[in-house]
Amino acid sequence: MDSKNVEEKLNEETKSAEEHNPVAAIIPSSLPIASLSLITFFPTSTQFLRLFSHHPNKVRIPTQASSLTHLSLSSVSPPPPSSISFKSTIAANPLQSPLSIVPRRPVDPSSAAALRRAAVVWFRNDLRVHDNECLNSANDECVSVLPVYCFDPRDYGKSSSGFDKTGPFRAQFLIESVSELRKNLQARGSNLVVRVGKPEAVLLELAKEIGADAVYAHREVSHDEVKAEGKIETALKEEGVEVSFFWGSTLYHLDDLPFNIEDLPSNYGAFKDKVQKLEIRKTIAALDQLKSLPSRGDVELGDIPSLLDLGVCPTARTSQEGKPTMVGGETEALTRLKSFAAECQARLSKGNQKGGNNSVFGANFSCKISPWLAMGSISPRSMFDELKKTISASTTTTTPRNGPGDTGLNWLMYELLWRDFFRFITKKYSSVKTQVEAGPATACTGAFA
Repeated sequence: MDSKNVEEKLNEETKSAEEHNPVAAIIPSSLPIASLSLITFFPTSTQFLRLFSHHPNKVRIPTQASSLTHLSLSSVSPPPPSSISFKSTIAANPLQSPLSIVPRRPVDPSSAAALRRAAVVWFRNDLRVHDNECLNSANDECVSVLPVYCFDPRDYGKSSSGFDKTGPFRAQFLIESVSELRKNLQARGSNLVVRVGKPEAVLLELAKEIGADAVYAHREVSHDEVKAEGKIETALKEEGVEVSFFWGSTLYHLDDLPFNIEDLPSNYGAFKDKVQKLEIRKTIAALDQLKSLPSRGDVELGDIPSLLDLGVCPTARTSQEGKPTMVGGETEALTRLKSFAAECQARLSKGNQKGGNNSVFGANFSCKISPWLAMGSISPRSMFDELKKTISASTTTTTPRNGPGDTGLNWLMYELLWRDFFRFITKKYSSVKTQVEAGPATACTGAFA
């Protein structure tokens, strides 16, 4: 039955009702009456509902009550009896007001509703919770965070020349650093997922398992690492997972350099002249509480592998009477840094009394933090800031200045600058294009912190 026949039928019923109920025929047209507006998400099943029965003072409510999503009463003046009609208020397109399972992100990213559901934080050479922009950003932008570390089997075993790709000392130090990272994350309400496998496969699998929106990671500089980053980014983006990279392995930030990385000077002297007056970014404090692990997926944490699991043969020299010669991890790194800063402060006070030079010498010829710095258990900025605070607390206006080694700070700055130069140079030459076009880097002397 079409709408025209329905309208004619309703007009006939109205006239019949007026004959049986004369009161209804004399209601003034100026008096408002209530009209019923029905909106549903299923228009095809409820179109042309017959709302009124033979008795005009009764309303027939549809039995499909579950499909009603809106009920409104409005005061309107009724049309003349001869022109009574019913206009459907059903939306033409029900998708205009969809019922979304997942909250939409508002335009304002600062709103809490703009948070990503879940994200993976891929730890690499940044095995720390202090001064870790990658970890802090994920914690600020996501509802849940899954920290992950991958032991890439391609980094172990024998090279084509027959040498160990990773020796037992470095491998043991790395295992200890990862163990320490897991403990620090657990102390903050999180944990660390450990896998032995290729990161491009592991990260993609975990991202799918927890329904991750993004993967957070720090960038590296060598050719193989940069190449792996490209593969990972491509694979994840094909699955709709965003990849956010950060920079945190140098004293000076990559984005703060006064030149593009392609224009980086190929000698240390020119590099030093251009960057030594730049402002060093402030360190980022470790969070006391981290976001919990994603509830979806029920991901297993995994065991931290042993040397044998990685295909590395331990030797008797890796330990002394069962105790390791060096302990990896962030806690040990911060302890050694504070000890080095205290030694510099003591030498400063002793030098002030004798009026001598406070250069770093003897057993203190180096801060001896290179292994922890290489693993990312401590950042260059943290080293600089800690020593700067210590020296500033004990330095007076009468403190003599006796050259680069007067407090140890200038000496450390010098070493970290060299380290920055080599990392930036490596990044410059890490692509195939720069390997072909660029000339070699040159330097007269160098040292690592």
